[in-house]
Amino acid sequence: MDPARTEPTTIYHVVALPYPGRGHINPMMNLCKLIASRQPEILITFVVTEEWLGHIGSEPKPDNIRFGTIPNVIPSELAPAKDFSGFLEAVSTKTEAPFEVFLDHLEYPTIAIVADTYLVWVPGFGNRRNIPVASLWIMSASVFSIFHHFNLLEKNGHFPVELSERGHEIVDYIPGLPPIRLENIPTIFYETSKQNLHRSLECVGEVSKAQYLLFTSVYELEAQVIDSLQTEFPFPVCAIGPAVPYFQELSQSASADSTTTSLNSPNYYLEWLDSQHAGSVLYFSLGSFLSVSSTQMDEIVAGVRNSGVRFLFVTRGEHLSDLFKDGCGPYGDDLDRMGIVVPWCDQLRVLSHSSVGGFWTHCGFNSTLEALYAGVPMLTLPIFWDQVTNSKQIVEDWRVGCRVKREAGSDYLVSREEISELVKRFMDSDSDDKKEMKKRAGEIQEFCQVAISEGGSSETNLDVFVKDIISKSCSYKST
Repeated sequence: MDPARTEPTTIYHVVALPYPGRGHINPMMNLCKLIASRQPEILITFVVTEEWLGHIGSEPKPDNIRFGTIPNVIPSELAPAKDFSGFLEAVSTKTEAPFEVFLDHLEYPTIAIVADTYLVWVPGFGNRRNIPVASLWIMSASVFSIFHHFNLLEKNGHFPVELSERGHEIVDYIPGLPPIRLENIPTIFYETSKQNLHRSLECVGEVSKAQYLLFTSVYELEAQVIDSLQTEFPFPVCAIGPAVPYFQELSQSASADSTTTSLNSPNYYLEWLDSQHAGSVLYFSLGSFLSVSSTQMDEIVAGVRNSGVRFLFVTRGEHLSDLFKDGCGPYGDDLDRMGIVVPWCDQLRVLSHSSVGGFWTHCGFNSTLEALYAGVPMLTLPIFWDQVTNSKQIVEDWRVGCRVKREAGSDYLVSREEISELVKRFMDSDSDDKKEMKKRAGEIQEFCQVAISEGGSSETNLDVFVKDIISKSCSYKST
């Protein structure tokens, strides 16, 4: 503190506790940055494991957000895809005790905890400690409602079922939710092991002990679902999304410095995008958790290349890069190439680039929100969990995409010939279908822009939330 400053400073201390996974940490940090921007007197302690601090500790953040750590009491972040059930169980049972020790040693009283819904113990912990808890759900409000109304699936004879026989049946009784086929329900409902489902239902059930329920979605996208849920909870239920890093400077040119044209430049992919025609590039990413089989990936790569469409692939593995070595990916030094392969990119910046005309996606909700915010139509290939439900929303409810597979949940291999034809049709800017998708994507993009503007739904909800936790707090004054 400036020694010359004599006036007391009021500090409103909020603790943020994300689930330890990249797809959960990012939206939590985006929300925290928005909260921090509302009130300079708010101090947010963002609590992660020591391992995760090593991954994100150097990332830029406002001065009134600081990191706090608990010991590595859970498996490495490399473990979830290998043993998701074990990882989820460890997070649920091993993080409360070290967090309580951490909280007891903080210098400021905590006026609220913002915690991922999948940290099942936090609402009860907050009640015991008399600290308000805001439960942050980082999937769609529709997916939350499906879990919340699990009893209706049982009551209507839709759980348990064999999807291969009854996947086409319609669920039309969940309040506020458009009709949905059983095959589009999150995959964990129909896994052989019910461990993940039981834990997820427990997490959603514990939300009733919280004081707020926050969605990273946009109210206008899921208004009926959110309105219906609000009638079922005695506390605020509100959307504050899209919880994507839109507040970063996207208005600046997406171009990198024109003097850096080397493929060793981290911004090379942006330079390559600058050299492409508007709407001509298909951006391809299947997320950071699970991916398709290597056999299916071979067909995807061959199909995309045979389509003649320009592409930007993001991949974490060597296998895909090897498939592109002859003339694609970072193996030459010219910008005039059909496509490039990169290990990482600034996804929202890419989706916001004028040359990107489509997004091949696994339908993770963070990626879905980024595409909706950027107004980019999607090719959907869901893999796991909520992704099949998100795909249904993208294709049927919001009408801004089309499926790679003809049937949700089907295991058949999509051939390179099918993929080539699909990609050509999808990227044909003159086709009526693409024009309609692009128009609809533009409309939803406008919903998102309005929501985060002054007086918009998300902006208003966030302001109300911040004012509410402050008004109910006992602030700490330091001199």
